[in-house]
Amino acid sequence: MGIVMTFRKAAPRLRALLLAATVLGGATPVLAQETDKTELDSVVVTGKRLSEASVAIGTDHATATVSITREALLSAPAGVTGLKMLESLPGFNVQANDALGMYEFGNSVSVRAFNFQQIGFLLDNIPMGRSDQFGGSPIYRYVDNENLLRVTASAGAGDVALPSYASLGPIVDYFTQAPSAEAGGSVSGTLGSNALRRGFLRLESGKIGPVSGYVSGSWIKGDLWRGPGDIDRKHIEGKLRYELPNGGDISFQTVHNDYFDYDSPSITLAQYNSVTGDIFGRKGRNFAYLGYIPNPGAAGTAETGTNLPATATGPTYSNANYAQYYKFAVNKRKDHLYGLTLNTPISDNVDLTTTAYYEDKGGYGVSPEAYGTSDASHRAQIGRVAGIVAPRGIQYGLSGVDGIRQGLTAKVSWHLGFNKIEAGLWVENDDYHRTQNRYNVENGHPDGAPLFNERVHAQRDYKSLRETKQFFVKDTLTLLDSKLKLELGFKATDIDYKIAGYRNPADYINGRHPILKANWKDSFLPQVGGVYNVTGRDQVFASYSENMALPRGADDIFSAASPTVAAPEPETSTNWEIGYRANHRTFNASIVAYQTEFKNRLQSFASLVPGGGGVTETFFQNVGAVKAKGVEFSGQWKPEIFAGRAYFNANVSYNDAKFQDDVLNYRASTTATPATLPIAGKKVPDFPDWVVQGGVTLEPFDGLLVNVSARHLESRFTNFINSESVGGYTIVNAYIDIGDGFAAGPFSQVKARVNVDNLFDKDYLGTISTTVNTPASFRPASPRTIQFTISADF
Repeated sequence: MGIVMTFRKAAPRLRALLLAATVLGGATPVLAQETDKTELDSVVVTGKRLSEASVAIGTDHATATVSITREALLSAPAGVTGLKMLESLPGFNVQANDALGMYEFGNSVSVRAFNFQQIGFLLDNIPMGRSDQFGGSPIYRYVDNENLLRVTASAGAGDVALPSYASLGPIVDYFTQAPSAEAGGSVSGTLGSNALRRGFLRLESGKIGPVSGYVSGSWIKGDLWRGPGDIDRKHIEGKLRYELPNGGDISFQTVHNDYFDYDSPSITLAQYNSVTGDIFGRKGRNFAYLGYIPNPGAAGTAETGTNLPATATGPTYSNANYAQYYKFAVNKRKDHLYGLTLNTPISDNVDLTTTAYYEDKGGYGVSPEAYGTSDASHRAQIGRVAGIVAPRGIQYGLSGVDGIRQGLTAKVSWHLGFNKIEAGLWVENDDYHRTQNRYNVENGHPDGAPLFNERVHAQRDYKSLRETKQFFVKDTLTLLDSKLKLELGFKATDIDYKIAGYRNPADYINGRHPILKANWKDSFLPQVGGVYNVTGRDQVFASYSENMALPRGADDIFSAASPTVAAPEPETSTNWEIGYRANHRTFNASIVAYQTEFKNRLQSFASLVPGGGGVTETFFQNVGAVKAKGVEFSGQWKPEIFAGRAYFNANVSYNDAKFQDDVLNYRASTTATPATLPIAGKKVPDFPDWVVQGGVTLEPFDGLLVNVSARHLESRFTNFINSESVGGYTIVNAYIDIGDGFAAGPFSQVKARVNVDNLFDKDYLGTISTTVNTPASFRPASPRTIQFTISADF
């Protein structure tokens, strides 16, 4: 099936204006009084845990852009993921299953109108691709906080020059430190709640002629806070830099991540609020998988809990509740990333930056399947799948993933008078392989060894390929005695998609091996912005952008639908911003108002198969538009009255995100009558109206620093029709740094840090798995967590 789609052209008048302005930019020198860019005066709003003022508020950016600097990153708990750190930025609603954000399937992010899969992520010019836990490249696998220089986030309109096929506007850019000119390194060790142990070591070669480099390693191990099982992560990063005689450099970097963990279950509000618990007595935030195997039969004992009688004649372990045993819920990933970057001047006015990258990823997940489900699927595949055997009891569901992602980015910058003209391209191939089968275990016993020579039924075995091409042109004009900077640009995106193989059990049963293809492209996605220096310390800025993204979960879309179901339209967006930022002696602040609209939101629900005679299937489909509008504020204040010993920071955001269209011909189930689902005007689930956070940092004397911060989220709806909601919450975190600047023997900057997450042990539901019109499921947030870290440089 071949499908070619070209969507949403910008308004012709806007396009003409943009192109004319770009051309005129090179032919109107009368507007420019100076060609040199002037920087705002330096300010004194600094502190050991406050970001540098100009970086924190995005000075000179035409869009709402804020950053977390290295000093702020190092104040976080050791081992915290780079994704969870975004919760300190205005507008970002970050939820995690644990204090560090380590459990991959427990993370969620929303900002303005968008979620985690609609945000673009980059690491040192390398686009991270899709954020799917299965087969994707989520950013938290590729960074250790100790190696980061800063994290820069644009909540609504990332730079048009940054490559991404996932972003509908938001872009988050992670920058790692360059190798040090001096030989040495750093080391830290951490102990914490739930038997947490972590170690980190970084070794610097120092500069040896034109060459410098570092290698770092970290390992972390701990118990799950909820139920049996543990997590185990080993992580290596390295960078090698060669300085060119012309002032440029070549750098090679690599990341290797080896991760294993046990799962914990999502729960419903009914399970969370239950008084008596389920048949195993589970309830509340500690609801977890079982660490023991209930005995078969009708009678039970206090030691083994509720016994589970067989539900089918023959198999002892046919009761579906054996699927609650924790050893049937695990994840394993290995990821390797390599990048080679050239930065070099070509002439006095022309610079080239290009990066080639290669990623090799693989892993597996295990999930249980009850005897009844496996038996039905097995019977349907008899005579159609060779070598399958009857189920013995509970099933070992093995899902394998592997793939290669490789690409190239290149950008040329040309300084011409008061213009900085940039042009670049990005090409990438993402080749992904997914398998899934159900196997017997020895004697059908939940703790039996998996029998990989006894496949009971096949689920899937397919390959998907994404071939992406993106091109951009951008002109930055510096005008009016360098007080005004205009950015005019556009990008073109072209994505080819192909999936081939057995996508689902129906393909095996029907003997089909389809090859499905789709193409999504838009040749003109404009971005216009400007920033004006009102004074030496005050700026106003505004921007407009359009974006198109690869449909979220493309593999899920194409693996669930029949070959006759058309590919969905891509999600598209328009983003408007206007704001003001100030950078003064004792405070800095940024405030921005925005309106964002994106079309063709995708959601999975049942619908009629075209030409299927009334047959329905459940797959991802477009459900219309979403519009969000709001205000974001970020600021830092260091009052003179406290003589530099106390400073404050705050982020406040208001976001009103609503659906714009009803869903037509919606079916709640395969047997329900088609009807209109009235969601127009309803709030988008998991998007709180208000997110407020603030903190105070005290330095009563040199060598001691205390910080207390609080974060409040309002209540959130959990489904499209807004029939269920979860309450808001406020949590308080704190940390203490002791010994800054202390030296001992070969070690310098010896410090001890205590971090306390959820200081008052707030019991609340964090991550939401949203639904259309049914009760949602949740992941409870972790209780009070404490960790102690000692670190030093050498």
